[in-house]
Parts: sequence; structure tokens; C-alpha cells
Amino acid sequence: MPPNRDVVVFDYGSGNVRSATRALEQVGANVTLTADRQAAAEADGLVVPGVGAFAACMDGLRAARGHEVVGRRLAGGRPVLGICVGMQILFERGVEHGVETNGMGEWPGVVERLRAHPLPHMGWNTVDVPDGSVLFGGVEKERFYFVHSYGVRQWVMPPPERLKPPLVTTSDHNGDTFVAAVENGPLTATQFHPEKSGDAGLHLLENWVKGL
Repeated sequence: MPPNRDVVVFDYGSGNVRSATRALEQVGANVTLTADRQAAAEADGLVVPGVGAFAACMDGLRAARGHEVVGRRLAGGRPVLGICVGMQILFERGVEHGVETNGMGEWPGVVERLRAHPLPHMGWNTVDVPDGSVLFGGVEKERFYFVHSYGVRQWVMPPPERLKPPLVTTSDHNGDTFVAAVENGPLTATQFHPEKSGDAGLHLLENWVKGL
């Protein structure tokens, strides 16, 4: 069990916050579920969950000024974890039903509808983990639980000249490859739901908490 770390699950109106809270508590974190920006800014780790539509999640996050908290934390090198749509909104933009919505722009790229069928991509799937991953340490060959119809199908961020390049984990749904997770300094995100991924997901969350 990792040493106690204070983690805020940011409650900005998106669903799935209770299961994320319980899973983080299971791996030893002191978890607060709140939309309080000061608590979110000061915690050892911040989790940004998200389910449903990209535009609705962005609207909720902006209304709670959560994008400002995320930006300030990352500027100070303080850890943030995005989950599912909480990962998608970290990219430049999302396109759903012909409507384009600006994301937080932490990474370049477009969240778009997957081209494989059936959709949604729902259930357990393997992931292709790059060498050097800390997040997936010990669970590189495990399956994780996905529920989504949209994703980032092309990683377009060029490797930085001086900094360590992001580690990008991918997955495949019936021939359509998409970004399943990103490890980028203090910013980490998963398209799948670790809190619904059984022991493998708990192990992954424990890896994240240990690094806080």
C-alpha cells in the first residue's frame, strides 16, 4: 500500500465520480470528492473524470473553472489524472455529430468517432504499452474496461527536443487503433476506466498514487 496521499476527484457534474472515489480509497489515497477549486489546487493529486459527450463535459468543467485549476497544477508540475472523457477533453478539440468543441489543448489532436463496429466499444480489451511505462508497471499484459464511441485515432504531438517525450499507450477495436493512455510528466490520462477494471485497474491507480 502506498503512503497516504491527498487526492481530489473533481466533481464538476460529470458522472462516475463515486466509483473513482471508492477505487482510489481502496489503494490507500485520502480522497475528497469536491468542486472546490482551492482543494483541487492544493491536493497531492487531482482526478478529472468524465462520461458522456465531449461538449457537455467541457461546458461543465469550464462552468466550475476546472480548466483553470488543471492549467495551474500542470504549470507547477503537480499531477493530474484524466479518465475517459476526462482524458478526451485534454486534447485540442472534439468532433461529435458534426459539432466541433474546443478542449483544454494540453495535447494536440482530435477526438472523433471510432470507425470500427460495433459501437460503443464496450468491454475488456488489451493495450499496447510502450517501454518505460510507470503507470502500467506490473499490468502491461492485462485487460482494461472501455466504454466509448469516440477517441483520439492519431497522436500528432512531435517529440520535444529537450524534455522526455510522452509515453502513448494504444488499443485496437476491430482494426481501429486509438490512444488508450498517455503519460506526460505530471499529466496522465486513460481512455478506459481503471476504477471499473478490477485488480488490474486498482494496480494502475496504485501506481499513479505512489508517484504523487
